[in-house]
Amino acid sequence: MSDSTGAVDLIAEFTTSPENRDEVAGLISGYGEVVRAEPGNRAFNVYTHVAEPTKFWVHEIYADRAAFEAHIGNPENPAFNAKLIPLINEPESVLTFLEPVG
Repeated sequence: MSDSTGAVDLIAEFTTSPENRDEVAGLISGYGEVVRAEPGNRAFNVYTHVAEPTKFWVHEIYADRAAFEAHIGNPENPAFNAKLIPLINEPESVLTFLEPVG
């Protein structure tokens, strides 16, 4: 869950429908501004798949476990998810925690 420096690095993945794509893009972009302002956030980068623009990936990095837990505990988090969940195909964002190689 955290790398050798203590950072927490993850990918959040979700898919939406073509009808909801622009709304989801706006929602995640706005939420990104909130997350980037959190203490301990090092990155919140949003990507879509070139060939399938309804697929989203969010690469997040937090300074350490405490910064990640603070992010999870931010009241903006459940408010954002309450808006996002009805617009995506999955029951919730799929999280993949990463560790650097080498």
